[in-house]
Amino acid sequence: MKNHQKLAQQIISIVLFSFLIFSSFANTSWAVSYSNRSLPDSDFSGQDLREDIFDHANLRGSNFSNVNAQGVRFFSSNLEAANFAAADLTNADLESARLTRANLTNAILVGAFATNTKFEKAIIEGADFTDALLRPDTQKLLCEIAKGTNPITGRNTRDTLLCT
Repeated sequence: MKNHQKLAQQIISIVLFSFLIFSSFANTSWAVSYSNRSLPDSDFSGQDLREDIFDHANLRGSNFSNVNAQGVRFFSSNLEAANFAAADLTNADLESARLTRANLTNAILVGAFATNTKFEKAIIEGADFTDALLRPDTQKLLCEIAKGTNPITGRNTRDTLLCT
């Protein structure tokens, strides 16, 4: 009987240990770093990129349409002419990024950090900039071209930019 109890205790210990190991992997963030890489014209469309890092990356002309890019870091990246149509960029770090001529149609930029981001000639129809951190001159530039309503959040682009 004692051997059976010892065996049962060992099995329980192994199961508990396996559960702990599995649980630690399940909670691990699998963020990918694309930092400092040259990836022009890459296709990331439709992917889940949450928490990935693209700092100082060359992503000119890349396709990020329909991506989940919540919390993604694009610090100082070249995103010129990139396609972010219908992308979720909630809480993304776009600081010092170049989004010149980028397509942000129906993108969600709620809480995005973009105080030194270049948006010249960007397409922002239907984009949601609620609580995004922008410089006043950038906000003014975006207000000049802002139009549309985001189909997901239901918010008017001009309202989210606090245009007067």
